[in-house]
Amino acid sequence: MTFADLGLSPELLQAVEAAGYTEPTPIQAQAIPPVLMMKDIIGIAQTGTGKTASFVLPMIDIMAAGRRRALMPRSLILEPTRELAAQVAENFEKYGTNHDLKMALLIGGVQMGDQVKALQEGVDVLIATPGRLMDLFERGKIMLNGCELLVVDEADRMLDMGFIPDIEFICSKLPETRQTMLFSATMPPPIEKLAKKFLNNPKRIEVSRAATTNKDITAFKVPVKSRQKRETLRWLLRNDLVETAIIFANRKTTVRELNKSLQSHGFASSEIHGDMDQSSRIKELERFKAGEVNILVASDVAARGLDIKGVSHVFNFDTPWHPDDYVHRIGRTGRAGAKGRAFTFVSEEDAEAIQNVEKLTGAEVPVFGKKDVRVELKAPEPEPEAEEEKAEDKPKRVRRKRDEDRGEDRQTRSERAPRAEREERPRRARRDDYDSEPVPAGEWNGPKPGFLDIGVG
Repeated sequence: MTFADLGLSPELLQAVEAAGYTEPTPIQAQAIPPVLMMKDIIGIAQTGTGKTASFVLPMIDIMAAGRRRALMPRSLILEPTRELAAQVAENFEKYGTNHDLKMALLIGGVQMGDQVKALQEGVDVLIATPGRLMDLFERGKIMLNGCELLVVDEADRMLDMGFIPDIEFICSKLPETRQTMLFSATMPPPIEKLAKKFLNNPKRIEVSRAATTNKDITAFKVPVKSRQKRETLRWLLRNDLVETAIIFANRKTTVRELNKSLQSHGFASSEIHGDMDQSSRIKELERFKAGEVNILVASDVAARGLDIKGVSHVFNFDTPWHPDDYVHRIGRTGRAGAKGRAFTFVSEEDAEAIQNVEKLTGAEVPVFGKKDVRVELKAPEPEPEAEEEKAEDKPKRVRRKRDEDRGEDRQTRSERAPRAEREERPRRARRDDYDSEPVPAGEWNGPKPGFLDIGVG
């Protein structure tokens, strides 16, 4: 099947071809025809399956007929986060290049003046987060009684963020005769209830079992003590053929501290979290997309809606508190048919959280073991005992007595030592160099990844 078989206009097909797409994904193939027939839709699809294009493409053709009016958007797309809203806007710009459609983006974190100006000029497609839309509506800057089409995207995330009352209020202000589409990766009971209330005889499309993970993602859990998480993460970043990675943490403070730690160890990393203003978040995302940094440390503000090509790895530094977030986090890799790997660190306090994840997905996440290591780990060569180590073995009282007899202090002795010898001396390890006790040399080359011995035969 091709996009030409779905009933899209020639102008839209040209834009799709120019974007490099020829074959629709399952959710696109099943959703686009009924949307063009003006039917209500419930779409259940895991992240990374092309869900956004399944409503953006038919909306462009639907909105091509008609005219826009000031302060009265003709269609409305609700998104839970600024990043996801901005991504949907990018899709409209890309696919609507051959259509005379006007779009406006209403999100928090940016000035309201330009947004109000765009509404006054009239828009065909309004993409908004509930908070900013409610703010403008209460100020009388927008009217919703001319909206012909509504899309509620990432509905389960809306539920998690407490937006369901806002969505119910917004729906109550829309015309009763309208087309409504609801998309979600999972369908908890409150979302089912919302769909029954506001959708009219919807067509249900489910391209995969709810809460399943992408078959192109190889997922592991890594049992590890909390104090060893950073060391374990650094080992995997260096030894699992990581090209680009997103690292998720549950707390914003953890995101900041982890990013600083990675940078101090020579990794090209950046961070994104809810305390950053919108312009800073966009700047860091652009740096990551451009390859200026290859590691992005993020809170769940980035767990959904980021369609970044080529993310080879996802690391859950913390097991997510909400099991639904696990599906969305690891869905940042393995997109568009590419292969990806996902690691979830599981400490003792994460035992219940990982159980909830496995209960939701219906499958046990395998433990990362020696058979899964991607690099060859060789036994190290025995190192000759260093002169400094021999000196350390001597009784300290004898050395101190000798120093006193000579009347020399430690600084004088260091000044007398030849420069070459001083430069060869190993520097004293800083606390940040390791997060646990040093691992003795043994079977593996380099610092031994202790997590490989946990739960593995």
